[in-house]
Amino acid sequence: MAATNAGVAAPARKPLFSESYKQSVLWLLVLAYTFNFIDRTIISTIGQAIKVDLKLTDTQLGLLGGLAFALLYTALGIPIARVAERGSRVNIITIAIVIWSGFTALCGMAHSFVQLMLFRVGVGVGEAGLSPPAHSLISDYFEPRKRASALSIYSFGIPLGSMIGAVAGGWIAQNLSWRMAFMLVGLPGVIVAILIKVFVKEPPRGYSDRLIAQQAADAPMTEGDETAPAVHAKPPSVWEVAKRIFGRWGFFHMVAGVTLASFAGYGVGQYSAPYFIRNFGLDLATVGIIFGLIGGLSSGAGTLLGGFLTDFAARKSGRWYALVPAIGLLIACPLYILVYVQTDWKLAAGLLLLPGIFHYTYLGPTFGVIQNAVSLRMRATATALLFFVLNLIALGLGPPFCGWCIDMLAQSNFRAVGMGPFFDMCPGGVGREGAGPMVDAACKAATAKGTQQGIIFNLLIYAWAGVHYLLAAITLPKDMAAAQAQTEAEALAGA
Repeated sequence: MAATNAGVAAPARKPLFSESYKQSVLWLLVLAYTFNFIDRTIISTIGQAIKVDLKLTDTQLGLLGGLAFALLYTALGIPIARVAERGSRVNIITIAIVIWSGFTALCGMAHSFVQLMLFRVGVGVGEAGLSPPAHSLISDYFEPRKRASALSIYSFGIPLGSMIGAVAGGWIAQNLSWRMAFMLVGLPGVIVAILIKVFVKEPPRGYSDRLIAQQAADAPMTEGDETAPAVHAKPPSVWEVAKRIFGRWGFFHMVAGVTLASFAGYGVGQYSAPYFIRNFGLDLATVGIIFGLIGGLSSGAGTLLGGFLTDFAARKSGRWYALVPAIGLLIACPLYILVYVQTDWKLAAGLLLLPGIFHYTYLGPTFGVIQNAVSLRMRATATALLFFVLNLIALGLGPPFCGWCIDMLAQSNFRAVGMGPFFDMCPGGVGREGAGPMVDAACKAATAKGTQQGIIFNLLIYAWAGVHYLLAAITLPKDMAAAQAQTEAEALAGA
């Protein structure tokens, strides 16, 4: 214990941050991430209305949901993270939320593919400023053994945002318009930005790691003891961070697994709502409820389960950080395929409850491993590098690839019934004006079947991702121990 000069033990003072305050900060960041995903993914629910109104192809729709958003999102993530390693992470998050919320509202004013694409790029610019500093903040508030759980709670914003975006977006588009859907879900994000600026404190760098070290030495961190551990004024280079998270077998395959799982997830997610509309004739509001409430609840449960289950199982072996996602993805793959071969939409919707529980178990463990693999001034950059690879490949290419598959398969289906050139005869997936009801029916049938075939093909990628997590499990305990030893050595050396 710390002692006075007279040798009398000093009374223990309160920790710098209470558990209730840390939980409040975490849930405010969850709220921010929820709006992040509402604004990012709403286009998948209202995409069919946009496609028909602006007469887009599925490839163009995929570009709006993927590459247009991902270009500057990925490019700006790393420089923003470098600023976050030195400056105020709270300020960065606040500014980012205001930017993406404004551009989401502007999407409702677009009258062409090009205009909508440019506004989606603006949304990506803003959203690049959330997760790298948020992951860094969470890692400073929560010690290593709780990070996978904390990051899984943060990642709960993904299914929660997707759920709210689907239900609200579908209802607004059905009853008002797709333009009003963008405007009404975008602007409330400004309120979240104000809440974070007012209530979230910037923690000392390495607060949770130092707290663990002082507890081990029986000297708790106390109020007023806010000095961070010795660190370079200049953070480690991007190359040093990249070597740390990509240079070991276990970490590399964790990144490959999350990238492929997200590639399939973003691609299939972009066309899941249109699938139910095209194949079963459902309206936007009904589809929003299906993917918001049913799909959202299961994926939310899976996200939380993955983090807490992994933190519990990893007490016996670090391999479970990879095995939990591997098992989840390998089970989810056939369950998802089962959904998309049903001929009854109610049965298909009910079956959606199952795969999400297994599918989303990969998020918390992967983010937890990456944060535990790096030292204090690497955390925001590590997340930005992970998201650079993840989003450039998965978010940027997943939706357009799935859309391209659907376009090619729909074209093949249309030609198979001898109806001529698909894209000329079926702008927006419906019959060309004046072509007649037979052509219109053939266009819709070819598009519906192509959507089903394209989605099923892309679902197989989940199994591929699961294999990478199995490969990661081979060396992950050794790789994590080596990374921890390297971090401790850097701390002792004043790095």
